[in-house]
Amino acid sequence: MRSFVANNLTFTSILSNAPKLVSLFSGCGGLDLGFKMAGYEIVWANDFDHWSCETYKRNFGDHILEGDITKINFDEIPDADIITGGFPCQDFSMIWKREGLGTERGNLYTYFVKAVKTKMPKVFVAENVKGLLTANGGKAIQQIVNDFAKLGYKINIDLYNFAEYGAPQLRERVLIVGVRSDLEFSFKKPEPLRNSWNYMTAGEALLGVEKVNYNNEHQNIKEKTKEMLKLIPEGGNFSSIPKDSPYYVKGMISHVYRRLHRNKPSTTIIAGGGGGTWGYHYEEPRPLTNRERARLFGYPDNFVFEGSISEVRHQIGNSVPPIAAKVVAQQLLPAFEANSIVVVNSKNEVDYTQKIESTLNLKQFTFALG
Repeated sequence: MRSFVANNLTFTSILSNAPKLVSLFSGCGGLDLGFKMAGYEIVWANDFDHWSCETYKRNFGDHILEGDITKINFDEIPDADIITGGFPCQDFSMIWKREGLGTERGNLYTYFVKAVKTKMPKVFVAENVKGLLTANGGKAIQQIVNDFAKLGYKINIDLYNFAEYGAPQLRERVLIVGVRSDLEFSFKKPEPLRNSWNYMTAGEALLGVEKVNYNNEHQNIKEKTKEMLKLIPEGGNFSSIPKDSPYYVKGMISHVYRRLHRNKPSTTIIAGGGGGTWGYHYEEPRPLTNRERARLFGYPDNFVFEGSISEVRHQIGNSVPPIAAKVVAQQLLPAFEANSIVVVNSKNEVDYTQKIESTLNLKQFTFALG
């Protein structure tokens, strides 16, 4: 029996053998935290960003390797029941340029594929932005699915709104879930726990946040910015400023000077961008603190982030809400108790590729597997 405390609640796993998890592109550990709360044992992790690794070490332990994933020998990492990770998403994002697989960052997903091919876990979970579904005219997702399916995995692709799974934030992300084809288990996207009538609101999420000691520093902003924010009602953005006002600004995206609404979930918190895209308080004319951002992802208050204000903001904005990841992790637990149908080839080797049953759940997106 294993226990983990978060948000003053104790989560206990009754599994006799907790599924062992290897984490790639781990970031500060939002996805990993959700799986840990569900009872998984994280045995190895990797990320390239120094301060993300420092945050990870502080909250999880020293099992994370800081370094370039392209230099890792996956034969040397621990065996695992599940591999998880969010491969870099900027080249697939709907906000940034849409070059996708045509870039070096876009092709980093191949190292996730390589890790799965080397370790052949029972399950893998890969996370990415909504834009992945249409990047490169749909060719990016088709290639990614083909690469995993050829290894012998049943593939599910689902678009999640994490607000439906407890996060106080309207955050849409794609999860690619692969279940090894020899397992008598089929993954199904968890049923939503909330809807637009009962989403957790920003006001609920930030209740009492000012009492938290860690990562709660306020940023100094210009007086001009404060005056601009005073012209924007809660829930509004730069477009709320009258065009004849000396404080009027032009913006390309709705994130520019977006203020929270206390009675609604937050809109998507982003990692990049300068002032104007940081996310702003619904009542006070100021940017959100990093602890407030963390609350909007469902991080417990005892999860401490390392690095400067901008580095921590980047870590949080790139992460997965752990409170939502936990729901997916729980849905996958039966996979590790499922019976295996072993297929042996002529060389007397287990051959998972002989039983490929790829299933796609893409709502409006359908691809033919080659």
